[in-house]
Amino acid sequence: MRKSLRHFTLILIASFLLNTFIHSQDRFAFAITDFNQNTANWTVLRKLNLQTGTYGDALLNGVDPKAVAYDAISKQQISGNTLSAFSTGVAAIAYDKKNDRIYYTPMFVDQLRYIDLKTMKVYYVADRSFIGQQNLHNDDAKVVSRMVITPDGYGYAITNDATTFIRFSTGKKLTIEQLGSLVDDPANTGISIHNRCSSWGGDMVADDAGNLYLFSANNSVFKINIDTKVAKWLGPIKGLPQGFTINGVVVTDDGNLLAGSQVYTKGWYVIDPKSWSALPYKSPNGVYLTSDMANSNILFANGKSGFDIATIQQPESLLSNAVQLYPNPVSVDNNQFKLQFNKLEAGNYTIDLTDVTGKHIMTQKVNLVNDGQIQTINLKKNTAQGIYLVKVTDINSKSVFTQKLVVQ
Repeated sequence: MRKSLRHFTLILIASFLLNTFIHSQDRFAFAITDFNQNTANWTVLRKLNLQTGTYGDALLNGVDPKAVAYDAISKQQISGNTLSAFSTGVAAIAYDKKNDRIYYTPMFVDQLRYIDLKTMKVYYVADRSFIGQQNLHNDDAKVVSRMVITPDGYGYAITNDATTFIRFSTGKKLTIEQLGSLVDDPANTGISIHNRCSSWGGDMVADDAGNLYLFSANNSVFKINIDTKVAKWLGPIKGLPQGFTINGVVVTDDGNLLAGSQVYTKGWYVIDPKSWSALPYKSPNGVYLTSDMANSNILFANGKSGFDIATIQQPESLLSNAVQLYPNPVSVDNNQFKLQFNKLEAGNYTIDLTDVTGKHIMTQKVNLVNDGQIQTINLKKNTAQGIYLVKVTDINSKSVFTQKLVVQ
């Protein structure tokens, strides 16, 4: 009876964590479109309901001649004649959920910009170059057509020719770094990330293991290691109709991908990341042609949209853990969690927190004196929403506890 009760308790906890995480996933996507469904001027920001396949009204007219722009650093209105927000068209956007912003760069304009979705004001990073080339001379090789924000809060962008890989911060201190060129994996069998025919255009998303997935307009997918900059060709997307080009991609709340096109008017497609195969997406009122899409959802290395219940501890160890972590998930408003130490030897222990890419976030020492001792861990105020790993080691660096932590 007791064993059955513990098993039932485990299922309830796992279901709670899974449902909480899934419900925190975006069930929408932002898209760059035109005012009309079958025309292709990339000047309007819209929002798509992923559950119903229907669009909202235009959130922003990017070519409004009366619109004003603001400096991203000083926050002051920019005086004089400036190009409108989307004046040259936009092919790359990324959604910063923490700050509720859309980051983007216009085609043929070497400048990072963002839209504050709370006020709908548009800000230009006017004091520094984004791509590193002030005058693009209509050079489509240098157009940024892929952009995403990863769980650690950094944004990444890639030019069409993949020779410029950019990282930018989204916090209070804005930084822009040119990381160099992407490198082809030796196993790519002649399909290069730099090739115009196979690999330009498209969009990209992030996963929970420090990788980017680049989908080219020619419907190929590459996996990019951020640290090494190596791009591995995973193959073509199967099941897409002739004439379909992938120009925007977002992760749906169930862990699949939605692909939109800037030329194909008959509909969009849902891609299964386990098989890289596509099926039609239901949109009752048709689709808008789109040059790019964005939301904050990420792919998961285990191929699921939430927690893998199989990785949660078994009932016998769940209630007799040497360390217990709570609450989990943690609210960014509360910004703290607790560790209770049970049945561990007295002494010094180290608590480490890392993000899903393995990046170190914080370390805290604890001197364990009493059984049942509770240690409060305060997260930094700018800690991004996402999944983290909490690890406790003893004085000999031996792991005594490891558990995922969700910040939402």
